Amino acid sequence: MTRAGRGLVVLVVLVALLTACTGSGGGGSRATGSSAPGSSASGSAAGGGVRRVSGAAQLQAALRSARPGQIIELADGVYKGKFVASGSGTSAKPIVLRGGRGAVLDSRSYSTGVTLQLRGANYWRLEGFTVRKGQKGVVLDRSNHNVLSGLDVGNVGMEAVHFRSSSSDNRLEGSDIHHTGRFDAGRGEGVYIGSAFTSWSKYGNSGGMDRSDRNVVTGNRIHAVTAENIDIKEGTVKGQITDNVFEGDRMSGVHHGDSWVDVKGNGYLVADNTGEKTLLDGFQTHVQLKGWGRNNTFRGNKLTVNAKGVGINIYKADASTGNVVACDNKVTGAAGGVTNLRCR
Repeated sequence: MTRAGRGLVVLVVLVALLTACTGSGGGGSRATGSSAPGSSASGSAAGGGVRRVSGAAQLQAALRSARPGQIIELADGVYKGKFVASGSGTSAKPIVLRGGRGAVLDSRSYSTGVTLQLRGANYWRLEGFTVRKGQKGVVLDRSNHNVLSGLDVGNVGMEAVHFRSSSSDNRLEGSDIHHTGRFDAGRGEGVYIGSAFTSWSKYGNSGGMDRSDRNVVTGNRIHAVTAENIDIKEGTVKGQITDNVFEGDRMSGVHHGDSWVDVKGNGYLVADNTGEKTLLDGFQTHVQLKGWGRNNTFRGNKLTVNAKGVGINIYKADASTGNVVACDNKVTGAAGGVTNLRCR
């Protein structure tokens, strides 16, 4: 064979090898069975991405396997059962569970269980969907740095949303909280922060206080509840209650809370909220345990009380507790006036 012929053979072999490595389409290497993030026949996503689910079984599986950066997207429909998430995201890569109002988590009973629980789960975002039934709607236990945004939580047996068991630095925003207390009206709070000191042995941090601290409740509508709109327990500190709309119960006339917000913790800011119709007072502080119910600030609230109490009732009107009622709170319809503590 001539030198030119040998060169032609070598060239043909090289072209064949190159074609085998790159694939007949010439589009680069491709792992068998893989897909782009967010598009998988099984509904899972590689390296984060979107996992689209429909039905309770798929949601349960997605919650069990969720990892940082993943988005779990709920199709419209009713998801029957009780759902628990215990994995964690990170500050840079939170785990997102999202859906429209037509995606409904429904535990089917008012008397038992939690419909959606974060248990030791950090850095989640819960967005847009509906939670109903359950003895409790959404509960966070030992869960931190989570955001609950644009949810509809209602028609529950007791409280709608509960930050519990030392769950701190969480945020509830832009949500509709309503129709609580279907099973036990006396425990039908809209939002519950911490736990009573008599329950610390169960929900406290290593047997101590339930330090559910620095939680923010902002921009929500809370209405048709059968206890307080927001109940803040002793042992918790430095939360913020801002820009919410509170409405008295118009569902059944059954109501076991004599104020919209009851503050028993320390160092809370209660500001720029609007309230309409209450049984006695707009806001209250209480001392359930010595050293608590202190250093809270109330400012910029607009309260239409329409009851025989006061707009802001500070426990025993005791200024030595460090509670502050600013003079910019606007109160109408309160037989007892704006506050029982001199404003400043």
